[in-house]
Amino acid sequence: MHSHKKSPLVWFSHITVLLLVILWTIPTFGLLVTSLRDKDQIVASGWWTSLSTSTQNLIHRAPGAEGQTEENGVYVITGNALDGTKGKVSHFGTSSLNPTEYDVDQTVDIGDGQQLTVERNGDYRMTSPEPFGKRGQRIFVTAEIPPRFTLENYREVVTAEGLGQSFLNSLTVAIPSTIIPVLVAAYAAYALSWMKFPFRNLLLAVIIGLLVVPLQMSLIPLLKMYGWIGREFDVPAKTYVGIWLAHMGFGLPLAIYLLRNYIAGLPREIMESARVDGANDFTIFNKIILPLSYPALASFAIFQFLWTWNDLLVATVFLENSESTIVLTVRLRELLGSRGGNWEILTASAFISILVPLLVFFALQRYLVRGLLAGSVKGG
Repeated sequence: MHSHKKSPLVWFSHITVLLLVILWTIPTFGLLVTSLRDKDQIVASGWWTSLSTSTQNLIHRAPGAEGQTEENGVYVITGNALDGTKGKVSHFGTSSLNPTEYDVDQTVDIGDGQQLTVERNGDYRMTSPEPFGKRGQRIFVTAEIPPRFTLENYREVVTAEGLGQSFLNSLTVAIPSTIIPVLVAAYAAYALSWMKFPFRNLLLAVIIGLLVVPLQMSLIPLLKMYGWIGREFDVPAKTYVGIWLAHMGFGLPLAIYLLRNYIAGLPREIMESARVDGANDFTIFNKIILPLSYPALASFAIFQFLWTWNDLLVATVFLENSESTIVLTVRLRELLGSRGGNWEILTASAFISILVPLLVFFALQRYLVRGLLAGSVKGG
């Protein structure tokens, strides 16, 4: 018997793939955990501490005269410095210069005859021989806060931040921008593979050469062309049709390259038999080529959908910045600009935005490897 040992190269490739999976999974998991955490805990500690108790310094503003009651000639204000949050207070103070000046459960004089007591659960009691002023006293507490998870972040995003309309707008952009290039590229790939016409190889070389053209180089010329069309024909330039055509143009070179390699590797005998039976090119393409090309079509559809769904640059250039057309990535950019400190909103929004690409990827991933290996093995 011969023992088959894996070569060092195989082990190296396996370890590399494992590390890449870990590097991609950890940030996504961290994003999910952060989106489910309480906003105060997001600021106080990292997501990797989400299951442990954290020490937080909190500020509570006690009510003023409107919250006082009179008991036996003494004015009293009560409340909870943790605002109802579960936790254990260890120290408290009344000045930002020394927020841990006092221990819990002790009564301290805070001036003008007023006294303050803070208990371990955050309950406090302030007393004064004279009525309190309109402005309430600030209470600084240091507390051990247990982990808190909530769905409030997602509720706020969906209901208050306009993500619902942006979600539909992104679908309106991404679905046609995926289907149109796939269909056009499939017809072109068949023609470049099995139809004979002048300069076929030159045309294929030009298409492959377009793969190296940076997207940014063509944005301004295309935008000028759209503007000229809008002026000449009195039609709005920045519409969904415009961005569909833009995504089609940017995606066609890669689509034709992938599909042509796959279709060219299909068995010639199938096409020849169909032609003997009287089928024309259109019939061969629809009845034979398309059903056999699902792996390649699905592999490109994954890439194209991910690109169009996550696109920010093209959407900014080719769509109006209005509520009826603004896509999800542009909405998230605006949230980042106007609410940069609200990490709970940003993380929830970002995780909502990646749900659809994840569903698409896992639904079609079985075709991905087969499509990427298109053309590597010729049919016999």
